[in-house]
Amino acid sequence: MIKNVIFDIGNVLTDFRWKEFLRDKGFEGELLERIGKASVESPVWPELDRGVWSFEQVMAGFVANAPALEKELHRAYDDMTDIVTIRDYAVTWIRELKENGLQVYYLSNFSEKIEQECKQALIFRQEMDGGILSWQDKLIKPDPAIYRLLLSRYGLIPQESVFIDDLPVNVEAARALGIRGIVFQSQEQAKRDLRDLHS
Repeated sequence: MIKNVIFDIGNVLTDFRWKEFLRDKGFEGELLERIGKASVESPVWPELDRGVWSFEQVMAGFVANAPALEKELHRAYDDMTDIVTIRDYAVTWIRELKENGLQVYYLSNFSEKIEQECKQALIFRQEMDGGILSWQDKLIKPDPAIYRLLLSRYGLIPQESVFIDDLPVNVEAARALGIRGIVFQSQEQAKRDLRDLHS
């Protein structure tokens, strides 16, 4: 019996729309791709989510990846408002689950800066029973420690819990601890898979 639903946030309850965000700032084509490779697509980006490095250290890492783009990287990321936006179904889906007697949590790789600058995208959290943003506890998925921390903090039994994430590697890490897992592709598919697990 499933009693707890644990959500990833990015590309499940929100859009992590980094390419559109960069386009909004006037970057296009090859320049956009170069900025992406130096930042979001580089090994430095997870350190933003881990919350151990300061934002200045993260930016220095981006610049080290593409020294010629220092000015552009700062223009891109000094303000990250709207790099994450809420999906229109997020609040109603959580409410629906709660009305069906389920507890609802979040477990997401998420930086302090984006949390602060994209507050409106995270309004669904007030509907939830708790959760972990990675920067707060200095751990990121798929490290098993972050899953164990969520389970212990809220007294959750793995076999009574299901984790929904768009990245298979993160779902596999949850399954390895006995948590049921759903790889998110669409809300319709995830709701169907959840019904199948819950029935």
